[in-house]
Amino acid sequence: MLMNAILALLARSERLETGRRQFIKALSLGALAAGTARCGSDADRAVSPPRLADTFSLERFSTNGITVRAAVEGTGPLVIMVHGWPELWYSWRHQIRPVAAAGFKVVAPDVRGYGGSDKPHPVEAYDMRELTADVVGLIDALGAEKAILVGHDWGARICSNTAALHPERVAALVCLSVPHSRRGARSMIDVWKQLYAEKFFYQLYFQEEGVAEAELEADLRTALKKIYYWGTGAPEAVQAMAAKGADEPLLLGLPLPDPFPAWLTDEDLDYYVEAFARGGFRGPLNRYRAQQRDWELLPQLAELTVDQPSSFIAGNRDVVLTFIPGYDTFEDTGADCTDFRGATIIDGAGHWIQQEAPDPVNRALLDFLATIS
Repeated sequence: MLMNAILALLARSERLETGRRQFIKALSLGALAAGTARCGSDADRAVSPPRLADTFSLERFSTNGITVRAAVEGTGPLVIMVHGWPELWYSWRHQIRPVAAAGFKVVAPDVRGYGGSDKPHPVEAYDMRELTADVVGLIDALGAEKAILVGHDWGARICSNTAALHPERVAALVCLSVPHSRRGARSMIDVWKQLYAEKFFYQLYFQEEGVAEAELEADLRTALKKIYYWGTGAPEAVQAMAAKGADEPLLLGLPLPDPFPAWLTDEDLDYYVEAFARGGFRGPLNRYRAQQRDWELLPQLAELTVDQPSSFIAGNRDVVLTFIPGYDTFEDTGADCTDFRGATIIDGAGHWIQQEAPDPVNRALLDFLATIS
């Protein structure tokens, strides 16, 4: 009896020890798996891949008294890609790596006021003198003598004015959506006031400080989706904007499509929303408020041409085409460029051309770069 009891006790003890070891092993494996997941294992990435934005290398550079953040990729001749409103370096996510793979060092900054770059408060900090100086300072910070500039929307204007004002620092120019043009006899703000005397125009709405900020920042996701959809040139959005009264807010009446066009994913939109939630809209809107200063401070832009090799890319549904009734903004995009190598107008694409139609944009961009490299 006693021996049987002892044997039974030993057997029970062995079972308990085996169970304890298995339990500890299970805990260890669980902790290991959890630790591996936190470290970002291949298995974990297969289940939850990193956001596209997080796969780019972002660096910080001192330029013109501020610090800007930029995506950097590749080696070779320097190409700087400058975004417009309301965007980020991320707007070039489809172009950065193809251009880098073609043998260039691509740098796509957040323009001052946006994303991870400094955001000065005064309106005058966003005039064209400062923005072009930012580009020249970035070229210096990268240790280059010259750069090829590629700009979209306001970025196109920043790049083309940099080419005109600092020709020795710019090797070539590509404008997207907004062609280069010389300074007119009147400022564009005065032109818009005349054209839209009794109507709504977003650039005039942006002039009063704080008003557009309050509207846009109240619901960033909705605001960005409505603005991006309008920019595509969707007929219902263009019509809704044209029907607005002069004193109405920007977003009132603009359509909100569901689902949104596939060129902007939820992940893409999340990245934009997060950036504007941190930085707000004051800096980006100040660019519009500085237009009168541009006209007053840079009279030489009435005479200067872009003499570097240049080209233009846009979509035939770009909302920019609706700004001046009866005038085709894209009719003679090389008029103020002395070495213009041609325009590419992409059917069915709107204002966010490098995001809406990345493949044809990349082909046009790479074809142009091949003529100058």
